[in-house]
Amino acid sequence: MLFYVEGVHERGERGGHGADVGWTDRLPKDPTAAARVLLRRAPVIDGHIDLPWLVRALYKNNVSAVDLHAPVPGHVDIPRLRTGGVGAFFWSVYVPCAADLGVSDGADFTNATWRVRDTLEQIDIAHLLMDKFSDTFAPARTAAEITTAIQAGKIAGIIGLEGGHHLGNSLQALRTYYALGARYMTLTHTCDNAFATSSGTIGGTPRPPPAKGLSTLGRALIREMNRLGMLIDLSHVSDPTALDALSVTRAPIILSHSSARTLRDIPRNVPDAVLARIGEGEGKVDGVVMVNFAPGFIAEDPKHANLTRVADHVEHMAGIMGRRHVGIGSDFDGIGSTPIGLEDVSKYPDLIAELFSRGWSARELAGLTGGNLLRVMAGAERVAEQMRAEGVPPAAEVWEKRTDL
Repeated sequence: MLFYVEGVHERGERGGHGADVGWTDRLPKDPTAAARVLLRRAPVIDGHIDLPWLVRALYKNNVSAVDLHAPVPGHVDIPRLRTGGVGAFFWSVYVPCAADLGVSDGADFTNATWRVRDTLEQIDIAHLLMDKFSDTFAPARTAAEITTAIQAGKIAGIIGLEGGHHLGNSLQALRTYYALGARYMTLTHTCDNAFATSSGTIGGTPRPPPAKGLSTLGRALIREMNRLGMLIDLSHVSDPTALDALSVTRAPIILSHSSARTLRDIPRNVPDAVLARIGEGEGKVDGVVMVNFAPGFIAEDPKHANLTRVADHVEHMAGIMGRRHVGIGSDFDGIGSTPIGLEDVSKYPDLIAELFSRGWSARELAGLTGGNLLRVMAGAERVAEQMRAEGVPPAAEVWEKRTDL
């Protein structure tokens, strides 16, 4: 298996002058055949799959009741992952904002909730499922471990946290989650928190555009995530939060599951002004934006959402940032319906075939399927190494509204 990432093939070697040893750009002319060949070389790394939430909702986190080798309700099981050419995915650890459950965490975000407990339960079920199905899954915490798992024929499993409300406003909680394997965190979900403002709810009456982005504690959070090597995820955040984070971070960033606002004007999609700050060149930050498959993110009428429109979103974002900065973040098992032609994880090859038919090269497609994300993840790891070498201490800031410290 070959995995094209910035000129490195599967043994991590380079040819003379950075030549790509063992990689070939030659693919069959037929788009379907080309997609299958490409995915054998460079399988999909999906940035956002909500399988742990599905298991919580359907099985009350009882791992004994789950058989991923058999058909599972929703969009993900092992046979379909194999058919879809999946090499890795981020297991999204998600619990709702307190307000979504009719509970208030207070105007100052200081009322106690069960968000930290529930987050730990979701991390636990992800670990338990990977262990139960270790014939298929291999836990991974670094870009190198993802590549090693794929080379071994496994599907690498990485944990991502979907929202800063998981932290209970505590930077200590962040470090604990990192120790448990979390390698990205979305700064907000549908609710604001002590760190940053959110883009708001997905449906219903749109909220007024937030005037604020990162708080002082949020800036400390960015610094600490950089120090740890945890990817900053800007899906779900307000535009001011995204722009603040891009100005503050030393490390590459991701948007784990967002589409293009120009093509579907909702706050959850990323605007061109943010896309223009991601890429290469002065004033830009390396990053990858992973297209979300949620029909309401793709078309004004969800019934009109289909594979070709998803490809349109990919191409729009790539047209602004460059093709080295796009990826796939389906939101499977976190969405109630899917685009026509992308009904579950077995359908990724059809998206790759569509983009191949539009002129994407093998290297560009290998970046989209996972190489771009691996580059960004490795970049965050390098920044963490630099900050440790500089002696940057662990963040000790405390939310100013707390009264217990």
